[in-house]
Amino acid sequence: MTPLISKPSLLPGMGASVNPNGDGVTFRVWVLYADQVYVADQPDLWKLDPYCRQTTGHIDLRNGSPRYHNCVIINPDVFKWDKKQFEMPPLNELIIYELHLGTFINNGQLARRFLDTISKLDYLVELGINAIEIMPCTEFVTNTSMGYNPSLLFAIENHYGEERSVQRFVNEANRRGIAVIFDVVYNHLGPDDLSECFWRFDGWHKDGYGGIYFYQDNRAETDFGATRLDYGRYEVRQILHDNAMMWLHEYHADGLRLDSTINIRRSRQGDLPDGWTLMQWINKDKQSNRITIAEDLEDNEWLTKQIDEGGAGFNFQWDIGFYKAIRNNVVLAEDQSRSMFSISDILTKRYNNDAFQRVIYTESHDEVTEHFGVKLGRMPEKIWPGNANSWPSRKRSTLAAAILFTAPGVPMIFQGQEFLECGTWTDNADINLNAMLDWTKVQKNNGIFQLYRDLIRYRRNQEKNTKGLMGQHINIFHVNDEKKIIAYHRWMQGGKGDDVIVVANFSTQSFDSYTIGFPSLGTWELRFDSDSKKYSDDFNNKGYTTTASEGEYHGNVGLGSYSLIILSQ
Repeated sequence: MTPLISKPSLLPGMGASVNPNGDGVTFRVWVLYADQVYVADQPDLWKLDPYCRQTTGHIDLRNGSPRYHNCVIINPDVFKWDKKQFEMPPLNELIIYELHLGTFINNGQLARRFLDTISKLDYLVELGINAIEIMPCTEFVTNTSMGYNPSLLFAIENHYGEERSVQRFVNEANRRGIAVIFDVVYNHLGPDDLSECFWRFDGWHKDGYGGIYFYQDNRAETDFGATRLDYGRYEVRQILHDNAMMWLHEYHADGLRLDSTINIRRSRQGDLPDGWTLMQWINKDKQSNRITIAEDLEDNEWLTKQIDEGGAGFNFQWDIGFYKAIRNNVVLAEDQSRSMFSISDILTKRYNNDAFQRVIYTESHDEVTEHFGVKLGRMPEKIWPGNANSWPSRKRSTLAAAILFTAPGVPMIFQGQEFLECGTWTDNADINLNAMLDWTKVQKNNGIFQLYRDLIRYRRNQEKNTKGLMGQHINIFHVNDEKKIIAYHRWMQGGKGDDVIVVANFSTQSFDSYTIGFPSLGTWELRFDSDSKKYSDDFNNKGYTTTASEGEYHGNVGLGSYSLIILSQ
């Protein structure tokens, strides 16, 4: 007999559980309208288990064959984790790297993407990354995907590997000091074929909707064609909660990023209170050393408020406003169109008076791909389409990166950003070979890679002289919208090795000597200059160490075109 149901989660119950003494398997499934349920054989309505952890088939839909065959029973307790427990980096030190397994690296074999990615962990350590955010990696029906069209919740996408390879990946990342955050999709299922599992699971449905797992009215409808789950049903809430706990416990995930939380808490018809309390439940039950991130994009401070205050309890939420402000000020062709006041506003933004409740970025999977026929593209591509390696694209995209790593917040970069990947990113590596990261660019654009590495090193205070970049505090003390220059003071407690001055030039004009104020007199050492020739031969080395004099502590600085400098004592 072929097993229909596979291993679930930690809670009593659902799916296929290997008995504690190993002498068998217990099967459980939730149905409302079925008279009988069979583990195997050939029933009239054949469905995969909603808790299915691995499938036996991964058939190409283009030849008309079914994608899945059956489920495989998994015992998650077999893997031997390192005895030394991983310690999450302090939240104000996190540097997140968003990664898509399907296009990150391919060593020529399917079902090995997690294992292949292990080979690049040392590279990420060298870059300075201490957290990886894996885009959704559970089963999808299409041949390639960003992962936001899930067909199963618990089964790892067969192209990427299976449970043991995921556990090994997390173990190897943790061993190197890297936290692993999994991107999960609870706001919908599909929109591609769901008929093998969730859709009309026990045969029942109403008014053309999807049956017991989904709303049976227009609350099921989303703006992107997928179907919203019914958060009002206890059993649906349970499976989503079980799924979150699976990642955190069985895979030792260090965090979760919940996709499109706005579509969990709200439908076209209004608020969904059951969706809000579902998110609270998940956040309440995660361990204190685990993190959760909301991708809501609505600047709703209640998402990152404490649960006992009525908030959803997330640690962070994505701040798309940061991306938009930076994009608008580096992509525009004319300097006079740039606004230093908008830069000032986005630098001082925070949620609940906490700068580190927001994840900030200048590239993400959403901002570099194609949406509904509109090609968005990476930042260097936006600056000069078709000329991403040009001087303007390199100067202004690295200026954007320098603002990112000197701003209050948790910085995130998208795979390949650090070596100037260009064009419009796509997940479809089967058709477009250019979708795979071009790793030769690490050497071709090694100066840009060094620039990102240096920025991360100073952001994490690894030289012990830029501690203020990890602090809550910022004071925008100089805004010159005419010359397109902005300067700000960052600090944690203040003092030598802590106080940091950042000066950014958003114009093509360079300055040999530009006067600004400093928080204290004395020598201010140049720590970083994005205009340094070590990053590119056609940069100009305009920055230098300076001295703040008596009186109002004025000093002179050198600024290259479209450049940023970091100074500290």
